[in-house]
Order: sequence, then structure tokens, then C-alpha cells
Amino acid sequence: MPKKPIFKRFLIWRAKHVSQKQFVYLLSIVVGFTSGVGAVVLKNATHFIQHLLENRLVQYYQQAFYFVFPIIGFTLVYLIMKYVIRQKVSHGIPSTLFAIAKRKGLMPRYQMFGSILTAPITVGFGGSVGLEGPTVATGAALGSNISRLFHMNQSTRNLLVSCAAAGAMSSIFKAPIAAIIFAIEVFSLDLTIASMLPLLLASLSAILTSYFFFGSDVLLPFEVVDEFKASDAPFYAILGVVAAMVSIYFTEIYDRIQKIFDKIDSPFKRVAIGGISIGILVYLIPPLYGEGFEVINNLVAGNPEKALQNNFLDMDLSNVWIVVALLVGLVFFKIIASALTFGAGGVGGIFAPVLFMGSIMGNCIAKIINLSGLVTNQVSESNFTLVGMAGLLAGVLQAPLTAIFLIAELTGGYDLFIPLMITSALAFSVTKHFVPHSVYTMELGRKGDLITHNKDHAVLTLMNIDSVIETNFKKVSSTMNLGEIVHDAVTKSSRNIFPVISEKTGKLEGIILLDDIRSIMFDQTLYKEVKASDVMHSPPAVIDLEKDKMTVIMKKFQDSNAWNLPVVKDGIYIGFISKSKLLTAYRRKLIALTH
Repeated sequence: MPKKPIFKRFLIWRAKHVSQKQFVYLLSIVVGFTSGVGAVVLKNATHFIQHLLENRLVQYYQQAFYFVFPIIGFTLVYLIMKYVIRQKVSHGIPSTLFAIAKRKGLMPRYQMFGSILTAPITVGFGGSVGLEGPTVATGAALGSNISRLFHMNQSTRNLLVSCAAAGAMSSIFKAPIAAIIFAIEVFSLDLTIASMLPLLLASLSAILTSYFFFGSDVLLPFEVVDEFKASDAPFYAILGVVAAMVSIYFTEIYDRIQKIFDKIDSPFKRVAIGGISIGILVYLIPPLYGEGFEVINNLVAGNPEKALQNNFLDMDLSNVWIVVALLVGLVFFKIIASALTFGAGGVGGIFAPVLFMGSIMGNCIAKIINLSGLVTNQVSESNFTLVGMAGLLAGVLQAPLTAIFLIAELTGGYDLFIPLMITSALAFSVTKHFVPHSVYTMELGRKGDLITHNKDHAVLTLMNIDSVIETNFKKVSSTMNLGEIVHDAVTKSSRNIFPVISEKTGKLEGIILLDDIRSIMFDQTLYKEVKASDVMHSPPAVIDLEKDKMTVIMKKFQDSNAWNLPVVKDGIYIGFISKSKLLTAYRRKLIALTH
């Protein structure tokens, strides 16, 4: 008898000796570690490219290289996707959310290395985006495929994908609590003990990996110098409202530029248009190059002039109003540069651009307040810079708790907790009123495919329409007489409903219920006189397979009080969905999701 493969023997041993709960804990540690390693690889590769290009060619030779780099970078990314990966590498967090919502948490294997090959080139060559999204996508793909390898069910797979996201954020920012909250808020994960401990283990595993490779170096080394004063509360409220306005601007510009590039069929045109546009922007405004964390650190340290010293107009930076104007320009153009990067085919994330814009926005508001003469005691520019980042995160990502805890952890304490709460709460609530979905979720939200913390909505979104369609209904045509209906349909069917279909087009014309013909079906004198068109009627509602999501289908059953509704695709009859089968499928999915 041949020996079983080693891996199969391991699975058998695991099933006998390790409980499912213990194994999930173990996998969450592995997923956290792999996410941490992914973050290390992405960060080092990007910084190596940036150092080579920006600190060598630009510094020693010519600033005009800023114009050329993005075109070269986008071309390389396109060639890698076409000839090496042979697949399009999707944006990090939206592609992960799509996998959870519509692919049962299954992510393609190429996503495990796709972002590692393309994101460092995008950002290193001047793409104005961040590495957080690609890091999350890499970790999530690793988590998804590890869970598939060990035959985990859908709910465990989704949990491990969320663990990977938490691990990625924990490793990048060294903020393990904010990383857990990010996974819960953005991926709509239920906060239970069953999910909390794996998230905690993944976040811990990832941050230890980051410490092992990077030591105590922090991406954003902040420290709160000025304490919060209650008299500043109204100004933080103003900052929250401004953050909401900038969040709406961010989302609108991002969406519009994406739609413009979606209309361009040729990838070469997208690369050329996006590359030249971003090249011009980066050449004229060098701080837009790459992620921009150096600019943020200069602002928090109180050195905005250092971040703006390469301005193309060679303006006098000793004038504070000129500094404010240039900083406002950075906020205005950063999202344009980021959206152009995505449109050109670059791979990256929006987390870094949001932090970049938020820090500058907060710094500008503080400068304007201090210059206006409205206050006797000047507000802290450093604190406003930090809180501004939280405000824009809360608005653009629509994740206020992530924003609050991320900045609190980055600053090493909770000294700014009150202003963080004021600004984030206002930014989130005002933005949510005007923009229902975040940049991450807008596409899924428009299609009705978005998983939310609403349990009913989440279960309905995850359900598969095709699995509840029944096709064992006898069809009749509108020209059939009563005798043909009785002999060809009623006597041969176990159902009490008959769809009336056009013989030429196959389109649904109406339905006939058994009750509609019960009183005349035994009167043979009417067999040739009564036609199907005489007794048929319109169904109480029709389900469109292409347009209607499960949430809409459930509402149609609720509003019509029907037990069976016909399903059509482009008007062509497909079958019926019964309320009983739909509710049975709902119960099964609910059990699978919560166990």
C-alpha cells in the first residue's frame, strides 16, 4: 500500500490532535508573520528604488528626471502585468473587500506576489500613492491561500484575510491596536471573542516581525509636545468640518478621474496620459513624489519650509502666507496626482495620500487661526497636524475609530484623545451625509455587493442567487388553449404555477396559477374556446437576474406577499425563486457565517 503524501498525513494528524480553534490561532500567527514579511519586502524595495533615483540621479544630475521617472515606472508596471504576472493587479483593499463579498474570501494566487512586483516600482518611480493597500492585499492573498491550503470554511477564511489586514497595518505603523480596529471597521468583521484573539495574535506576530527587521524605527516618529486646552475645542470642531469638506473633494476627484481613465481603452494611452500628467506635477511640485511621509514629519517638527524648499516659483518662504498658499496647493494637487497614478495603471494605496493631505490641512488651519488674530494664545500647529490626519482618515476611509487609535498610538499616548474624537466624529458624520461610501467601498456599494456590520445585509450579500433558482416549472405559450394547458402542463407538473412564455422570443408574458383555471379545467366544452392569454395575468413582481441583489429580492417578496416570483434575464424567462427556499438558504448562510 503506497504511503500518503506528507502534507495529507499532517492534515490527518492535525484533525486528530489539534482542535479547530487552536489551529485557527496558529494560522493567525502564521498569517501575521507573512503579512509582516510582505510589508518589510515592499518597504525595502520601494526605499531602495527611491534612494537610487531621487538621491542619486535627481540630487547629482538634473531635476528634470522627476518628469521622466513616472512614465518609465508605469511602463515597467504594465510590462510586468502583461508578460510576467499575466494578470491585472487590482487596488489592494477594494480587491480584498470584493473577494470577501463575492468570492467567498478566495483570492487569486498571483495576488500574493503581484503587488510586491508592481507597487515598489509605482511608488519608487514617483507614483503619488502609498504602500499600505498593496501590503494589505499581499497579506490578505497569503491569508486566503493559506486557509484554502488547510481546507478552512468561508467564515474562517474571511477571518484570516482580516487577520492579514491587521498584520499588515500593525507592521507598517507599529500600531497593533489601531490595526485590529482597522480590520474590524474596514472589513466589517464581527467583534467577538472568536475573532478578537486571532486578530490580536496576527497583529502581535506582525509587529514583532517588524521589530526584528526594522528595530525601533517608526514610519511616523511623533511625540505630543503641546498639551490639549479645552479652549481649543471649537477650533478642533472647525478642523473636523474642514476635514469633511476635503474628504468630499478627495472622493469626488478620485471618482471622476477614475471614470475618465475607464473610458480609455488603450493601456498605452493610459500610461502615456497618466505618466506625462504625473510627471509634470512631480516636476513642478516635488513633494508630490512617492508617499510623502518626509513632508509629514517636517510639518510635525515645525519645518514646513524644508518640505517646500524646491517650489518651482522660487517663492520667499519667510512669508507665512506664502507657505500657507503652497501647502493648500499640495492638498489640492495630491489627490489629483494619486488618482492619475491609479488611472495610468500604477499599483498602490490611498492611505498615505490621505495622511499626507490631512497633515497639511491641519497645519494650514492652525497657521490661519494663529495668523487671524482671533486667539490670544496660539494653537499648537503640531497637534493640529496630527489631528488633521485623523480627521481626513475618518472622512475618506469612513473609519473614525481607526483614525483615532492610529494617531493615538503613533504619538505614544492618549494626550490628544479628546481633539481626535471631536475632529474624527465631525469629519465622519458630515462626510457620510454627503458621500455614503468610502473610496474603498464606493464601487461595491453602488453595485450592492458591500459587506456591512448589518448582519442581515451581510448574509444576503454573501448569498448566491443562482443557487436558489428553480426551473422545474412547466412552461405554456399564450396561444395554447385550455385543453393543451391541462394535458401538457397541469397533469405533468407538481407545481401550481405556470409561466407563460413567448414562443418567438422566450420572454415572460405572464403567469397562470392553478387557482385561475381550477373552476373551468374540468369543463371540456371550454377546452378549445379558452386561451392561455385569457386567464394569464402579470406576476406581483419580477426578479431581474442582472440587476437585483439579494437585498432587493427579499424586499420584493416582502412587498408583494408572494411565495414564488419569476426570474428573468434581459426579459428572457429563467425560472422561479420560492420564498421558502430563499429563507432556507438564508438560514444556512447565517449559520455558516456565525460559526
